[in-house]
Amino acid sequence: MTLLKANTFISYILLLAFLLLSGEALSQRRRERSTLPGIERTDTFNIGNALQKGDTLRNDSLALENDTVQVLPIEKKKQALDAPVTYEANDSIVFTLGGFAHLYGDGKVNYQKIELTAEIITMNMDSSTVYARGVEDSLKVITGRPVFKDGDTPYETNTIRYNFKSKKGLISNVVSQQGEGYVTGNNAKKGMNDELYMKDGRYTTCDNHEHPHFYMQMTYAKVRPKKNVVTGPAYLVVEDVPLPLVVPFFFFPFSSSYSSGFIMPTYMDDSSRGFGLTDGGYYFAISDKMDLKVRGDIFTKGSWSLNAETNYNVRYKYSGLLQASYQVTKTGDKGLDDYYVAKDFKVVWSHRQDPKANPNSTFSASVNFTSGSYERTNVGNMYNAQAMSQNTKTSSVSYSRNFPDQKLSIAATANISQNMRDSSISVTLPDLNITLSTIFPFKRKRAVGDEKWYEKISIRYTGRLSNSIATKDDLLFKSSLIKDWKNGMKHDIPVSATFTLFKYFNLTPSFSYTERWYTTKIMKDWDPTIGTTGREVNTDTIYGFHRVYNYSASLGLNTKIYAMYKPLFAKKREIQIRHVITPQVSISATPDFGSSQYGFYDSYTRMNADGRIDTVTYSPYANQMFGVPGRGKSGNIQFDISNNLEMKFKDKNDSIRKRSLIDELGASIGYNMAATVRPWSNLNLRLRLKLSDSYTFSLSSSFATYAYAFDSRGNVVEGNRTEWSYGRFGRFQGYSSSISYTFNNDTWKKIMKIFGKGEEEEEKDESGEHSEDDDNMNMGDNTDGSPTKKKEQAQVDADGYQVFKMPWSLNFNYGYGISEDRSKSINRKTMRYPYKFTQNLSASGNIKISNKWAISFNSGYDFEAKKIVQTSFNLTRDLHCFSMTASLSPFGVYKYYNFTIRANASILQDLKWEQRSQTQSNIQFY
Repeated sequence: MTLLKANTFISYILLLAFLLLSGEALSQRRRERSTLPGIERTDTFNIGNALQKGDTLRNDSLALENDTVQVLPIEKKKQALDAPVTYEANDSIVFTLGGFAHLYGDGKVNYQKIELTAEIITMNMDSSTVYARGVEDSLKVITGRPVFKDGDTPYETNTIRYNFKSKKGLISNVVSQQGEGYVTGNNAKKGMNDELYMKDGRYTTCDNHEHPHFYMQMTYAKVRPKKNVVTGPAYLVVEDVPLPLVVPFFFFPFSSSYSSGFIMPTYMDDSSRGFGLTDGGYYFAISDKMDLKVRGDIFTKGSWSLNAETNYNVRYKYSGLLQASYQVTKTGDKGLDDYYVAKDFKVVWSHRQDPKANPNSTFSASVNFTSGSYERTNVGNMYNAQAMSQNTKTSSVSYSRNFPDQKLSIAATANISQNMRDSSISVTLPDLNITLSTIFPFKRKRAVGDEKWYEKISIRYTGRLSNSIATKDDLLFKSSLIKDWKNGMKHDIPVSATFTLFKYFNLTPSFSYTERWYTTKIMKDWDPTIGTTGREVNTDTIYGFHRVYNYSASLGLNTKIYAMYKPLFAKKREIQIRHVITPQVSISATPDFGSSQYGFYDSYTRMNADGRIDTVTYSPYANQMFGVPGRGKSGNIQFDISNNLEMKFKDKNDSIRKRSLIDELGASIGYNMAATVRPWSNLNLRLRLKLSDSYTFSLSSSFATYAYAFDSRGNVVEGNRTEWSYGRFGRFQGYSSSISYTFNNDTWKKIMKIFGKGEEEEEKDESGEHSEDDDNMNMGDNTDGSPTKKKEQAQVDADGYQVFKMPWSLNFNYGYGISEDRSKSINRKTMRYPYKFTQNLSASGNIKISNKWAISFNSGYDFEAKKIVQTSFNLTRDLHCFSMTASLSPFGVYKYYNFTIRANASILQDLKWEQRSQTQSNIQFY
């Protein structure tokens, strides 16, 4: 082979080798480029899968049938995570060697239910770990702290390092809200089951968790979010001062769901009952519609009580509360005179039906039934003067049913009234009322032409069945239903019509029928053998069905007279006064139901000490439920007149304003044409003035027509001569009324505005100043739904000082009355008794001297006894996470004082300090 041939052969070999190497390089480049679509901004950490998707070796064009080079497939890697990890940032995302991704500016990483937000987040894609921290500015203030949220549990930290595979992490300065409190720790380890293990942690209910006013310093703790906190030895720290209050461990349970559990009792020390535990028991979470709370008290001297309370609520149907209590109170020393044992009970039932449940049927209950001494011996009322001095209690249970098509309604009620002062009780069971609405029985269904006169006739019906008793509470269940209970039924049927005469007069004829049904009547006689002069006695009780009825007819005529006045003064205001006069005249007639033909009255004879025999007339039905018709026939003519004055004028803005000058000024008097003596009735006057939109002054009084006179025995009686015959106006018989008014910030501004003051303050308020509540912290919500407090900048005045606002309220109630004092001698010249003036005053108020301090009081004055009534003062101070209350009652029957500082959180209800007076001590302040 020549040299040229050898060179050519070598060239061919080199070219073949070059081609083979270049093909392999292109294939490798294609494989590398095919992996790029598998790596996205939303990284799954599944790099093996991405490489396998981009592999092209299986379809290599150079793989010949007899190729000796074997291409091995890439093994499928095991999935690193169960779900994709998504991440984002507001500023930038930087990828670096080693599989790191750095998120700057409000970074956010999500994996399954885990969410991590922070100013700076670093992710290691190979090890599936993240590290987050905040940024410290030049003022050493850290912003963008990491917030780690696993499910519904958020953690606020300084730094956090977390592994998505093991679900474990290391947290520094963690803050987690659990229930009403916060758990904080310098260093904590998060377990895979979301639990926290911490050392030197704190537990506090103060929302200022960075610098809390108090906390429990925990040596070691395990926190199970929304379940419990279990610690080792712990001690209390208040205002950064450790206190010698150490517990070997404590356990705080948390539950966001409805569950049962124990109710921890409260320690109590009482001089009359001894040492005791109160309000301890168990709470039963029966269902979403009903629960049960069982509590009890026990004292070392033998007193104890048991209380069961249940709440029920069926949505859109009904809701209510039922409470039953029984207590045994033992005071004093056994065997001595001061030893006292009282057994009392209480039943409270409140039931309300939803209006949407049944529009034609309602059932409600308001029961507050107690034994006579329950309120005075109950421990819960120890510092409640109002409950201890309460004299009356009322209870009622009612059911009503309407029948719209029949215009009929039925209402049944059971009522109980108790008098705590003398242990008397009045029970009405049942009290059934049947009412038929007004109907027009002669009205045509298809009216043609004008309305006939008989079509205006209307009729109504009202029936009442009642059964009642008045006795002592200890004799109630020993009474006889037939002998001791009063029962009866009453029917009222009025028939009336209204006609128009001469276009201006209204004529109203009417007829009324009333019938009573009784089961007993009591016959009476005079027994001269009783005492020195004898006494009226019941001789016989006749049981059966007895009818007592009466009827009457009347005819009324009324009209309205209008008059307009235009005063000569203030012509620019265009004042017009309208005077409306309403005169009425009515005539009524009633027969003498005292006649023997009716049988409603009977009589017996009585012999006096001087030998005279008197005939005494009585009614066997006098003490029955609905009484008895009156004696003597009557033919009354009733005169009534009413006046109304209104003024209409233009104000400064030329708007028409209307004012009521006299809402009503009226008088009425009657004359009985059938009476042989004293036919005139008393003169009644009434006045009503509408002084403001919220207050109306009412005055009504009666003036006796007939003057006093002396009978044959020298006693003062009402004579047969009128006061007019003596040249005197009617005798004033008395009047009583009450006035109540509330002074507060708003009413005071109105009063000052009347005197030309306070306008500047009002303009400032209208210009955009906030209300007094703006000085307080407004409540908001975090993103996780937990409450937070928003602080607003305090308001300032023109001089730069904070605006001073003091909400206050002062309520006065003044009652007064004038009546004849018949306990004194009559003036023989004027034939008048002296008048006595009775009055009483009560006052209550509250003032908020700052956002944290509040004072309230309740007092009054008894003018007859000339002493201050039961008085109480209350002082409260909001200490942020604590509250201070002080109550004092220096006047009245029950004197006491009480001072308490307690934690606001219900879970720390036993964390308190209390100083109070002892019960039954009747302390003396001076």
